[in-house]
Amino acid sequence: MNTLNATKLITDYPKIFEKNLKGRRILFENIEPLIKNLSTKFKKEILGYSENNIPIYKISVGTGTTKILVWSQMHGNESTGTKALFDFFNLIENPLEDFTEQLQTILENCTITFIPILNPDGAILFTRENANKIDLNRDAVTQKATESKILRKELEQFNPSFCFNLHDQRSIFNVKGTSNPATLSFLAPSEDKERTLTKGRKETMSVIVAMNSLLQKVIPNQIGRYTDEFYPTATGDNFQKLGYNTILIECGHYKNDYDRDITRKFNFMALLQGFYYLATTTDHQNFKAYFDIPNNDKLFLDKIYKNVKMPNNSLQDIGIQYVFKYRNHNFIREEHIEKSGDLSNYGSNTIIESENLVFNQLKLSNS
Repeated sequence: MNTLNATKLITDYPKIFEKNLKGRRILFENIEPLIKNLSTKFKKEILGYSENNIPIYKISVGTGTTKILVWSQMHGNESTGTKALFDFFNLIENPLEDFTEQLQTILENCTITFIPILNPDGAILFTRENANKIDLNRDAVTQKATESKILRKELEQFNPSFCFNLHDQRSIFNVKGTSNPATLSFLAPSEDKERTLTKGRKETMSVIVAMNSLLQKVIPNQIGRYTDEFYPTATGDNFQKLGYNTILIECGHYKNDYDRDITRKFNFMALLQGFYYLATTTDHQNFKAYFDIPNNDKLFLDKIYKNVKMPNNSLQDIGIQYVFKYRNHNFIREEHIEKSGDLSNYGSNTIIESENLVFNQLKLSNS
């Protein structure tokens, strides 16, 4: 397996970090000038328009025979992958000296099509759903949404060998058996409820193994495996079932990185390693290590108040998860109670000893 130099990637990353895209709420208006400024190395095309008539672009690069389709923000409030894509575009525009040869290999052996924001209406509202309250990731069968039709049409016309489906996951996910947050999680989607280990799933797993091998060098024990329960209406499951190998990447929490501008770096690294692997590998039999990646668990909280005095005078731990919302033209972060009781088996970056704190003093959003 050809693995990129993780140390050099970390060192060189600031040179290609797209500084115009920061924070969690990324809109079409943020990426439009960046798309227009892309050089002739890229092909740009409007695939169609959202329910509210916002353009949905595809951006293509490379000349190789291995076709790869990548899309981000099918959930409008999940933007970490979008930011990582523009970091990758910057790498193409200004190749890092340490990775010129590897990048050339990718572009000569792969043709990659990107849809940076599939759900621009949801991005404005900062919701999972589109303007008609349809979850695009549960619309793969009925295709009621305009955006779902656009994605399916591009899939069938482009006919990729591999797809990358980019998402964000809540900070409640940890790596099973550790107190570490699942900074990135991967999934090779199932094709049926029996979770049959098909040829396509094995090939998908082999790409994930390659990406994990790189990331373990920089964030060891912070990579999880998302549940492979079969979802009959989900995009990844259906694309995999149709013969389009689909890699799901879920971006999660890194310590104090609530804007996900550190996690995006690891997402970028995963994508670059995945593309390089596909550019240099035809034998996808190295899949068994996929099952060595620990499952996700739900034992991480953004904040834990220990031993809070409750109205009945008992002492309980109060576990908080931050909830991000766009309301009245403001982007806000609220503290919601996620768990209460004895939370000694939960991990958190912020644990507050609260023997003298009364529950009503917390002033939480859903208390």
